Amino acid sequence: MEVLARGPPFGTGLRILHDQVMAHDPARTDLRLIIASWPEDAPRGAVTRFCREHNVSREWFYATRKHVTEAGLPHALVARSSRPKTSPAKVSELVERLALEARARLGGAGWDNGPLSVKYELEKLGIESPSRSTLARIFTRNAVVTPQPKKRPKSSYIRFEYAAPNEMWQLDATDYTLRGGAVVAIFQLNDDHSRFQIASLAARSENAEDAVKVVTIGMNRHGTPQRLLTDNGTALNPSRRGWTGDLTALMLSRGVQPIASSVGHPQTQGKNERGHSTLARWLAARPAANDLAELQTQLDTFDKLYNEERPHQSLQMQTPHQRYYATPKAPEPTPPLAPAPLPSKPRQHARKTTPNGVLTVAHMRIQMGRDQANRTFNIVIETNTVHIFDAEGTHIITHPIGPKGSYVGNGKPRGFLANQPKKPQAPDEPATS
Repeated sequence: MEVLARGPPFGTGLRILHDQVMAHDPARTDLRLIIASWPEDAPRGAVTRFCREHNVSREWFYATRKHVTEAGLPHALVARSSRPKTSPAKVSELVERLALEARARLGGAGWDNGPLSVKYELEKLGIESPSRSTLARIFTRNAVVTPQPKKRPKSSYIRFEYAAPNEMWQLDATDYTLRGGAVVAIFQLNDDHSRFQIASLAARSENAEDAVKVVTIGMNRHGTPQRLLTDNGTALNPSRRGWTGDLTALMLSRGVQPIASSVGHPQTQGKNERGHSTLARWLAARPAANDLAELQTQLDTFDKLYNEERPHQSLQMQTPHQRYYATPKAPEPTPPLAPAPLPSKPRQHARKTTPNGVLTVAHMRIQMGRDQANRTFNIVIETNTVHIFDAEGTHIITHPIGPKGSYVGNGKPRGFLANQPKKPQAPDEPATS
């Protein structure tokens, strides 16, 4: 109790803050009323005793008394605002509106529109931009941010990149739905050091032929990389499945080291996966393509904008084009003296079923079912066996290779019998002794 009588047990700065808090307490109105009627001839020490009894400072007492003199009653009984008269660092309403417009404009165009992207956009227009944290508060205050409390913080990730361009490329494919509903594949080939989009290709499916095509396009444009990182799909690097694919054979013949990511660990190709999401958002902001040719035109436009105009946060707000050409490229690998192994059996193909659901492969007709009509499957042909995978690489069925022209059914009735109702099964007769 003795401590309370002497006032709050902290320094002058915190005491002033304490007095401001107490001054906004409705219970302090009675103290202001007492101070308003404070006699001029109060005895010596009365102010000190009053402040000790009511746990306020002398500074607050005299400031309140001055306010009573200037404002008079009853205005002096209301606590004054502690807001400063001027806020030189406050963002103007014009800049705040421009920041919100820039965020909406970037989002509408399909690009990232976080604080750093908006900051760059404002500075590109010659506007002095607030800091990243200030922009984040502006967006939160205006309710244009979707809260993601469970999102993993960026600081928890360990970023790795090769030291020079062409030390390693990453290749992966993602799905895209055309206007008519057909699902096709998009191959994206990028540089690990700079995130530079080496090449993109619209393909009918994720197949080895188009995988070889997009890498060949990339090498013709930018040289040969030292390494190529892919997943374990049959179209990219099926080495863990026991054979050498077309793309792997091409890389080995050029002296390139093919690398397959860990099974079930897409984070190994994090840069490529992140590029897929940026591309998907950009394509979603535009009308769906009608065919592969139109989609390829969109991909070429995206690659140019992504490489040359869009700054990247992980590159210290440089564009991938600036980062790719800022460092000398890694030396091209030396092709092996001995010929690289040719694609071993099995051979890989992509085939589409007929309107009746029939798949023609290895001179055989395989009935996949009418529900699988007009769908694309990936086929792997070994010496005596045919393996069938769907467009995502999931194994469907395996058949031995039969005589030329043979038909493989799916175990269901055909023709007239397919439309006949099933006969009820006769009950088993009791056994006779």
